[in-house]
Parts: sequence; C-alpha cells; structure tokens
Amino acid sequence: MVNYPNKIELLSPAKNLECGIAAIDCGADAVYIGTPKYGARVNAGNSIEDIKSLVIYAHQYFAKVYVTINTILYDNEINEVEKLINELYIIGVDAIIFQDMAILEMNLPPIQLFASTQTNNYSIDRIKFIDSLGVDRIILARELSIEQIKQIKAVTKTELEFFVFGALCVSLSGQCYLSESICGRSANRGECSQPCRMEYSLVDKSNNKILENKNLLSLHDLNLENQIEDLILAGISSFKIEGRLKDIGYVRNVTSYFRDKIDTIIPKLSINKESSGYSKIDFIPNLEKTFNRGFTEYYISKQKNKIASFNTPKSLGQPIGTVTSVLSDSIIIDTSEKIIPGDGLCFFYNDKLSGFSVEKANDNKVFIDKSIKITKGSKIFRNYDKKFNDEISNSKNKRKIDIKFNIKIDDSTLSCEVVDEDGISLSKNYLIDNSFVNDKSKFSDILKKQFSKSGDSIFNVININLELNNPRFINIASINNIRREILSALLDKRLNSYKPKLTNYQRNNIKYFKSNIDYKENVNNKTAEKFYNKHGVDDIKWGFETTKTNNVDLMTTKYCIRYELDDCLLKKNNKYTSPLFLINKNQKYELIFDCKNCMMKVKKTK
Repeated sequence: MVNYPNKIELLSPAKNLECGIAAIDCGADAVYIGTPKYGARVNAGNSIEDIKSLVIYAHQYFAKVYVTINTILYDNEINEVEKLINELYIIGVDAIIFQDMAILEMNLPPIQLFASTQTNNYSIDRIKFIDSLGVDRIILARELSIEQIKQIKAVTKTELEFFVFGALCVSLSGQCYLSESICGRSANRGECSQPCRMEYSLVDKSNNKILENKNLLSLHDLNLENQIEDLILAGISSFKIEGRLKDIGYVRNVTSYFRDKIDTIIPKLSINKESSGYSKIDFIPNLEKTFNRGFTEYYISKQKNKIASFNTPKSLGQPIGTVTSVLSDSIIIDTSEKIIPGDGLCFFYNDKLSGFSVEKANDNKVFIDKSIKITKGSKIFRNYDKKFNDEISNSKNKRKIDIKFNIKIDDSTLSCEVVDEDGISLSKNYLIDNSFVNDKSKFSDILKKQFSKSGDSIFNVININLELNNPRFINIASINNIRREILSALLDKRLNSYKPKLTNYQRNNIKYFKSNIDYKENVNNKTAEKFYNKHGVDDIKWGFETTKTNNVDLMTTKYCIRYELDDCLLKKNNKYTSPLFLINKNQKYELIFDCKNCMMKVKKTK
C-alpha cells in the first residue's frame, strides 16, 4: 500500500518573469525558470534580478521558485556554477534542478536539490541510488507507468515529480546524443536542434522504402489530465507542465486547466495544495486550443501504438469539423464552432499539413484563396483561435488571499486585527480624537464598506467583525489609510514568515549499483568523475560531448517504430525484415530493437 502525499504541487514553466507571474496568478503552486546559462533550454535564460522579482512575487502566496541548472558541465564552468547557486540561495530560490553530479560535490548552501529527468530516472536501481544520496526530489522519467511509479515509491523516501502535460522528447531524458552527433548542438547542454522533429525514411537492409519522408520520431504531446488521481495514489506529489519555451497564453491556459482539475481531487482525497490563495479565471481553459501535436497518455497505463505524429511535427490545435463541400471560392465545414476572421485553420492534403488564416467567414462557410488545395471530407483543425487568444491576452487574472478583519472601537481607541487564510495575523491600535458617533448603524455601514475594499493588493476580504462601544467618528480617508497600512504590514509579515525548506542532502559514500560506467552517465568533468569514484565506480568512460565516441547508441527510447506500425518483433509473421534503418538526407541510422527491455536504440551506421 503506497502512502500518498498529503500536499500536492502544480508546477508550471516560466520562460521569463512575465510567464512566471502569470503562472502564479493562474494557480501554480510553484514555477521553474532558467538562469542566464546552464539550463536545458538555452533560449529560456533569465537574469538574477528577474528571478529575484519572481521569488518575491511567488512567496507572497507561499508558492515556490525552482531554478534549472540541468545541463552537463565542463571543468572550466564548475566554479561559476558554484557561485551561481550560492547567489540563487541568497535571493531566496527554493530549489535547484540539476543534472550533473558535479553539483553534488560543490561547496553549496543548504538549498534544496532536485534530480532532473536529465539524470535518467528510469531504472529502479538508478532511482534508488539517487534517493540514497538524500536529494530532495526525483523528477521521474516520462516513460514510467503507474505500476512502476508505485514500485519506485515503495522503495524511496524522497518526493517524486512527474510530467503531466506538454511536448515529449522521444528519447529517455539525458540519453539523446543525436543532435550533438549531427551538428554539435548537445541536448545535454540545452542546445538540442530537435532532430526528432525532422523527416526520415524507413528502409530495410536492401534499401527498400517502407515509409518515405515521415516524421518518424516525432511524438504526440503528453496529456495525463485523466490520470491525476491515480498518480497521487501512486505517490506523485508534484505535477509538472512542460513548456519553458512556450508563450504566456500557453502558461495561463494550461495552468488554469490543471488547477481546476487538481482542485476537484483535493477534497476527495482530503489533501491540500502546496500554496495559498485562489485564482479567479476570466476565460474557460481548453487544452485543445493551445499548442499541441495531438495528445497521448504515452506509457502511463500500458504500451500503446499510435503515439507518433508521422505527418507533421507542428501544432494541430482543436479538431472542429469536416469539409462537406468545396466551392470555387469557399468551403463548407460541418462544425458547431463559430469561425471568425483571424482564426488559423489547418488540414492534411496528401498527408502533408497545410493551412491558412481566415479572412472572411459566414457561419460555417469559409472563403479561401483559389490556390489552396483541399478536398471534401478533409478534417479541419483550428490551430489558432483568435477569440480564445484575445481572451487570454486580455485576461485580468489576479490571485487572492482571503482575510478577515476584527475591528473594535472603544471610545477613542480603534483596535484593528487582520487574519489571513494561513492564520497569519496582525493587530494595530489607533487613537481617535473626533466627536462621538450619533448614528452607529450608518457608521457601521461606512466601516464595512471601506474595510471590504482590497484594491490592487493580494488580499480579498471575506468577513468584517465590528464591535463598537461609544465610538468616535473616523472619516473615510483615515479609514482607508488604516486599511492600506495594515494590509501592507500583513504582506510584509507573510513574506518574512516564509522560509524555504533546507536540503536533506548530505555527502556519503554509498556504492553505485555498477562498478563501471560508459558515456551514458554523462561524465564530462573531473568533479563528476570524483563523485562516481567516491561511490565505488572504478572504470569511468567520459561523456559523448567530450569524447565524440563512434559506433554508439545515439538515442535510447521506449517508443518503438515496429510497435507503432503494428509489427512488434515478439509477434509472429513480421511484415518487415531486420535490420531497419532511418535515412535523413545523407545520414543513415540503424534501429536496434531491445525486445527484452522493450527499448529501441538509434545508432549511426559507419
């Protein structure tokens, strides 16, 4: 029996400060963001000043900020990274998400340490070792099933985090060297050129083409919205949304959607969310209306085919209907959706994605340029919903903390106490020199009206308790000043009361589960080598980025092209004879099928 967590975290991506604030406003319990360097998304870096601003904003709501330093490191970068982590600790960052084991050998402050998916958290032996180090969280591989997660939870102590939405890397995280091999841009350095989104032809050993110019390594996007409760029961405490390169509309939409989803489960399981406050969303979230390549639950339940997007790596958006008639200047679409100018529509023609921006539409009749080739029966997708995107762009979401006022006026003394939803309270006394109140009822109404206002603050007043004993009169301007002063003081007290958790990590000499390691352990500096030596590894091969080793696996993936084509090798009478190869321009890669471990490997041919 797995003991599920009593607090659940919704973790959202932050491309920048603006996206981070939007995520918090839409209900994220935590956000993850990159520094100027050393994050696994090289184009999503942020200044220390912006990260500090995000920390202050998040901590108002007791929400957290995690910073990604999850690339491999080289020897000349070790000192800079150590200095950076110390600086992040000083500004109040809650945790560092790391890949390189060199970080565990640095002279660090007591900041929490999260093992990135890039540390290859797939095998139970690997996960048990990382758990034994005392890191504060392990971010599990996306390829795991519910049953595997339960098994992991049963033998580990640390928090477990899992992706629930967003783009899927076809390779096990940290185990893809294809981009580095092709163009010298390492995925482990945050510079992936996304070769998995390219077109390939699939051929047999005689170069007979099985499939030609298809996106054979491009997967649908992950969506586990229907698995949240089961994941909680399996032991997941943090639910991660992918997307540190996505725009603010994506962040608002997806965060709001999963906030609603999790909030329906929280009371059912008698658990709590990790942060405070609530968000009032002024649009209706819809995952299909945001960037997506179609959705898959991947391997969360059992191995499935049809998880790849062979015909396009681009966003499809929302399926809205089918073409019933093609006229000389327009098409008729069988749809319940309203199509307006500015919408982006797309469809497949000869298995290739095509599309156009709507300039004129009358109900379900959409006018098109004569050059657009489309046929009756074509399925229509809306990959840009102008009305929806305008609503998100103009959204005025604001996250609020509920508070209560207890106000007592006894003769010439006003005592004001404010208590927030977390039980943080503040009291102040004020002297009143004016004359006594003649109409107590009218004065009560004035006090309630003015103290119920919270303006642009993070607070929302839900109750005002008044006790008036021979009260003196206070004018509205003075009441407002008292309210603003006490709310400002309450906010300061909230921020001062927030204390980031300290790390559980302590250096030890627990033996690694292997005595020799190869390039897939991603050792590219002497400090990481020292780490593995200390943990009993005698034979260490350095990483691919340093050695450029030939004749090795460039990708290891749970996804299997044979299985996708309903031609699993464990079945009899296979349609295709091994070996099989992928060809992209002048590059040829052999596919190795490890059926015992249900893995496919991509290897460059000589």
